[in-house]
Amino acid sequence: MFAYVVRRLIAAIPVLVVASFLAYALVALSGDPLEPMKLRNPPAPQRTIDLETQRLGLDDNIFARYGHWLWGVLHGNFGESVQSNYDIGDNLARSSVVTLRLVVVAMLLALILAVLTGVLSAVRQYSKFDYTTTFLGFVFLAMPSFWIAIVLKDFAVRYNKATGTTVFYTIGETSQNYDSLSAAGKFGDIVGHLVLPTISLALISYAAWSRYQRAAMLEVLNSDYVRLARAKGLTWRKVLVKHVLRTALIPLVTVTALDIAAILGGAVITETVFNWNGLGRMLLTGVSRADTNAVAGWLLLAGLVVIAFNVIADVLYAVLDPRIRHD
Repeated sequence: MFAYVVRRLIAAIPVLVVASFLAYALVALSGDPLEPMKLRNPPAPQRTIDLETQRLGLDDNIFARYGHWLWGVLHGNFGESVQSNYDIGDNLARSSVVTLRLVVVAMLLALILAVLTGVLSAVRQYSKFDYTTTFLGFVFLAMPSFWIAIVLKDFAVRYNKATGTTVFYTIGETSQNYDSLSAAGKFGDIVGHLVLPTISLALISYAAWSRYQRAAMLEVLNSDYVRLARAKGLTWRKVLVKHVLRTALIPLVTVTALDIAAILGGAVITETVFNWNGLGRMLLTGVSRADTNAVAGWLLLAGLVVIAFNVIADVLYAVLDPRIRHD
């Protein structure tokens, strides 16, 4: 298993290199990061523009610029932002904590709800519960993620105004007085700010995953080996947990690993609506400013997350199905 994981990680290196180069080239060719200096009134002196061009390596071709950036990344240096002059590596580390906190909690919530509703819908097929969860699933699937986030935020603002209290947090990942809070207060503040963004990000994933889980459960429930297990006298609960659910989780693991990229994209939208200072803001700011270092660093981190989740999914296959071996 360890050798398999190492092989997967090594094979992912060329993919990361090609993807990061394409992103770097597209952003670098899409605009001039020094355009604000040139268009302001009065414009910056030509000497200043020339020095900035030389400092940022904008006078080199795209291959030389990317090679310089990649060499720096291999040595732990992601470069500086073009216009703000902040360190990209430090900002990635700080922003990734904020975004991954949202993504992980949202995925856990979506998975728990999807497994519970998928299992119960399959066991109670064509019941009122099954029809209700199916209807809600299709409703959530039809809603854009940004629309769900806006509706939840609008409801929270109206509720807070009506009650005169701050029950729901609608702006930022933490409060302004976060640093002055106690350890318990900081934890509660983080949880409070996670509620609405987590719900808005988790709903669409839950809706899709619950459909997969229901379909997989129905397929396994109607298989021959399940009927054989029941004929041998095994209890229904034991058959359901040990044989049916364990096998039916494999398709859900697959779709969850494949959806991680879409979830990261949804996190960008969710963070924008709730004004979080995470990877979403970093990406959008980098794109708007033609900041190639920031966008390439963001994509590299996102690619590592996607690869990590797919490797974890491969490992879980062997855990869920003993017949699968990664030699």
